[in-house]
Amino acid sequence: MANFDLLMHGFGIAITPMHLMLMVGGVLMGLIVGVLPGLGAPNGVSLLIPLTFALDPTSAIILLSSMYWGALFGGSTTSILFNIPGEPSSVATTFDGYPMARSGQSTRALTLAFMSAGFGALLGVIVITLLAGWASQFALKFGAPEYFAVYFLAFAAFIGMGSAAPMKTMVSLAAGLLLASVGMDSVTGSIRLTFGFEDLLGGISFLVVVIGLFGIGELLSTVQEGLRFRGVASKIDLRDVLKTIAELPRYWATYIRSGLIGIWMGITPGGPTAASFMSYGIARSSSRKGAAFGTGRPEGIVAPETADHSAGSCAMLPMLALGVPSSATAAVMMGGLMIWGLTPGPMLFATQPDFVWGLIASMYVSNLIGVVLVLATVPMFAALLRIPFTIIGPMIVAICFVGAYTVSNATFDLWVVLVFGLVGYLFSRLDYPLAPLVLAMVLGHKAENAFHQSMVLSDGSLSIFFANPLVSSIMVLGIALLVLPKLVAFGSRFRRQVPVE
Repeated sequence: MANFDLLMHGFGIAITPMHLMLMVGGVLMGLIVGVLPGLGAPNGVSLLIPLTFALDPTSAIILLSSMYWGALFGGSTTSILFNIPGEPSSVATTFDGYPMARSGQSTRALTLAFMSAGFGALLGVIVITLLAGWASQFALKFGAPEYFAVYFLAFAAFIGMGSAAPMKTMVSLAAGLLLASVGMDSVTGSIRLTFGFEDLLGGISFLVVVIGLFGIGELLSTVQEGLRFRGVASKIDLRDVLKTIAELPRYWATYIRSGLIGIWMGITPGGPTAASFMSYGIARSSSRKGAAFGTGRPEGIVAPETADHSAGSCAMLPMLALGVPSSATAAVMMGGLMIWGLTPGPMLFATQPDFVWGLIASMYVSNLIGVVLVLATVPMFAALLRIPFTIIGPMIVAICFVGAYTVSNATFDLWVVLVFGLVGYLFSRLDYPLAPLVLAMVLGHKAENAFHQSMVLSDGSLSIFFANPLVSSIMVLGIALLVLPKLVAFGSRFRRQVPVE
């Protein structure tokens, strides 16, 4: 009941003319970001952060989160109409969405996707509402050793549960930690990894790196792969929309299963992309007889979209309650919170209740706005995609460089964007994940400070990380996430090699 009262207070904050305008504007900008290949939610949010400095933190986070939901919806539009996923998490939607649209059922495919996305997002926000108070109260028991254990758990979870190869994830994490250590050490005051560049004394700007990695890097990958816009009819028929909504209850099992998968993958570092693929695979393996998946099966749209959006919503919970983002976009938003002078974690709920519950309430409203706007604007964004990429591409490059320059008005940042654009391109071509690098950049300083404080408290003894049941449990869980996946893989490989008599 306490959470319900706080949520009602949050609705009072979120439902104001100013915040409703920000939600509509954020969702529309997110739709553009999601529709245009080469941008993506992390880059779109990072480009928008400098423009939020004139807003109060509550208005700023409402704008950023609305853009995030819009980007997820926009990625589904291009996946279905053009077979081009605007977001990585929308790739699985192309498998059945595009074939259904090609068969003349584009309205049905889009309605299935958007209603499933809305249901998944609603399920995720309900989970946040129910667990937010408990998570924050639990986190109040944390000291420096417990915080370091949580950061270790986050890194270990990415290595053990991520979709990429563990060694590649470790390389990405190590790169992020190195980047986070550039500049002056906040504890000892020593200068690290500046190589004589005065511009690096204050460290490397997190926002500039993200713009390079996700903006220029993704754009270079898009250019190499080549784009052929093979669009299908994009007119929305209201009668087909209502008819499709009426058939949704028959997929109730897929909705529940995919929503639970998304919730789990959102709270843990699996993320929306892994959730959508996992949900699609499970839906395919557990499907009844009927049309084959990959030919326009409705469950092939419902499953990935529900999981994608429930994971995207739930990724906000560990970021707010523990200060540990479980997706690249959540990491960028957490960077925004720190820029605005807010510290994500349990004290945020106690010191900034208007901010937290205003954000949670806005998630309900902005996702509803997103479903309505995306249905209304499909023809417009389909027309936008028919503009030649030779025109759209340079516009994206210009937006990225302008956004990077506005962070601190430094020409040096433009070179940083270019360098990390190449790094992002190489990571993409070599199948190295970018999310662990972003996570490590955000958590690097916090993990280092927590480790320093723990060593001071224990006179340099690592036993402090096993000094009480709470910190011991977190550390053991982190070690298990590192070791168990390898043991399971080794065991299954060993069983295959043993001959059956």
